[in-house]
Amino acid sequence: MDSVNEDCPLSPKDYKSDYKPVWCPGCGDFSVLAAITRALSTLKIKRENAAVISGIGCSSRIPAYTSVYGFHGVHGRALPLAAGLKLARPDLTVLVTGGDGDGFSIGGNHFIHACRRNVDMTYIVMDNQVYGMTKGQASPTTAIEWKASKLTPHGTGVDPFQPLGMALAAGATFIARGYSGDPDGVAELIVKAVRHPGFSFLQVLSPCVTYHPEQREWKDKVRPAPSQPAVDPVRASMRLMDEEGFNIGVLFVSDRPPYAPPTAPKATIADIEKTFAI
Repeated sequence: MDSVNEDCPLSPKDYKSDYKPVWCPGCGDFSVLAAITRALSTLKIKRENAAVISGIGCSSRIPAYTSVYGFHGVHGRALPLAAGLKLARPDLTVLVTGGDGDGFSIGGNHFIHACRRNVDMTYIVMDNQVYGMTKGQASPTTAIEWKASKLTPHGTGVDPFQPLGMALAAGATFIARGYSGDPDGVAELIVKAVRHPGFSFLQVLSPCVTYHPEQREWKDKVRPAPSQPAVDPVRASMRLMDEEGFNIGVLFVSDRPPYAPPTAPKATIADIEKTFAI
């Protein structure tokens, strides 16, 4: 496999750029960045054969902090861009990084259809249930009773979005959850997600200790999922609905083949000229 660097494996440090992250001290995204570089090293992927695509937000800064190809694009539009890249360059390992606001609100429609299309790429969402970059507004996954934002002083008034359940209903073939306080575990999940043939979705609970300091309690709430990944969507749905969002590990896997468009026959200049001849 040409994309693998068997002769000269790189260390996690080799996948980091010279730019220093500007995240707040204690942000969970530091650990997720470390997990991504660790996973790339484990997979022995050449830097020129990997790409990290993002939208807008704190966690969407990750492409700048890696030394692989990257694109920091428009808010909520990372997934269609990444799908186009993967379909045009199937030899690349494509990772998409972002947050809950970027992925589930502004990019919510793209999230649904990325699950449905099942293009072979990995989507890592650092979920902190808040818009941290713009100083702490409620996001789609914010709890209904959260009153810390000046914009929603009486709570959000609506139930939070359920990203894993939505991914399952929309047709995602690999669904997992990790916790940024366990970077080794997140790295292992990323390795499994990249190796999965199809669209793999990984939600990482990544605390925002600046605007959501009570999320420090997550370390006492997360626990390994009590059972092996479900392969039946009905059973997976029942498990997801029967827990409070703190089970970590691979939760659902399907063998539905990834989408790949038919390859167009190669055309010569003469063929193209003939097509447009009047």
